[in-house]
Amino acid sequence: MIRLADGRRLAYAEYGDPDGAPVFFFQGTPSSRLMHPDEAVTRDLGARLIVADRPGFGLSDPKPGRTLLDWPDDIVALADALGIGRFGLVGISGGGPYAAACAYRIPQRLTAVTIVGGSGPVDLRNTLAGAARERHIGYVLAQRAPWLLRLVILLARNPRRNPARFQAQFSQGAAAADRAIMARPAMREMFVRSYAEASRQGVTAFADEVILASKPWGFPLQDITTPVHLWHGEEDRNTPLAMARAMAAAIPNCCTTFLPGEGHLFLFERWGEILGDLLTISEVRGRAMIEEKLEPIHPGEVL
Repeated sequence: MIRLADGRRLAYAEYGDPDGAPVFFFQGTPSSRLMHPDEAVTRDLGARLIVADRPGFGLSDPKPGRTLLDWPDDIVALADALGIGRFGLVGISGGGPYAAACAYRIPQRLTAVTIVGGSGPVDLRNTLAGAARERHIGYVLAQRAPWLLRLVILLARNPRRNPARFQAQFSQGAAAADRAIMARPAMREMFVRSYAEASRQGVTAFADEVILASKPWGFPLQDITTPVHLWHGEEDRNTPLAMARAMAAAIPNCCTTFLPGEGHLFLFERWGEILGDLLTISEVRGRAMIEEKLEPIHPGEVL
């Protein structure tokens, strides 16, 4: 854990090669620092993966009234504490909005951004087309009756009460590819442990994140200058394909990979491909930064 300037604790975990290229991993909602892709692949590719609990999840203190644009400040504080200058980041599912917020607010610290199955702004045109009925209702409640959404999560979608049941509820409406991934004991166990840890302080942070993602994000995607690669499964029933297409169209020079037959969780199957692509982009951008004569942010940093 580290202490932030406002006194809050920020908890994190690290995976992979401790001397590798730094990559921050923004997990979905609700989730915790215990959620991570294959560590052996991360290590073999020479990456140092850092996963932080967002406010109110796991061991990180809440931040009442927070916005999406508060998160980049927390990440910069964590990177500074770890002696990291520039870094790549990956946001999956509910971590997607936070990846976009970082791409917008701290481009000088980022080498590349990857968003996988990430939630997009609901206020973009036709973003909810194709969304599962339960998801559509959740977005509507978050926008129009957030108090009712909080009640529904507390009573009917509460991972703290029974994380195994919460995981099973997710699997019921998932694409066939996702159900196959979740059928693996090790994967199911990691999700259940992460859900339990994410909700150790209750479900307030869970509801807060759904509400935050459903409101205007507070920054224009059109102003993002960081290279973004957006990956999305065409059979994703959690984040509709229309949402991904709308976000990709809004972000300048956004590279996209849409995968037929894949659902929401393919990152855990294709982690080597996704991470390898991010590291390649980061290396190319690092050389460009040298050519632009940007100074290292920390002594000894290799661009």
